Amino acid sequence: MPNHWIIIILLAVSTFLSRIIGLEVMAGREMNPTLRLYFSYVPVAIMTALIINQVLTTSDGHLFVSFPVLLGCLAAVAVMKLSKMFLPSIIMGIVAGLLTRYFF
Repeated sequence: MPNHWIIIILLAVSTFLSRIIGLEVMAGREMNPTLRLYFSYVPVAIMTALIINQVLTTSDGHLFVSFPVLLGCLAAVAVMKLSKMFLPSIIMGIVAGLLTRYFF
């Protein structure tokens, strides 16, 4: 068990250091407009990959849709479109996912 904690700590330190080094190298530099456009899409791509990974799950080699997660995502999108606020949309998405999981 202690070996797991050592690995977790080493991964956390290396991740933190790589981000700090990247920030220090890029600080104060003027970026190419194409590169700036590329970096503007990175957070969206990462969130999409994480969400799709949760919605489409595998069991015994078969791909299926997790309906509680899908309905939670759809509820969060609807609240985000209506309210334009992040926190209420996340809360409503979690509530919708939990209600779907426990009552349907």
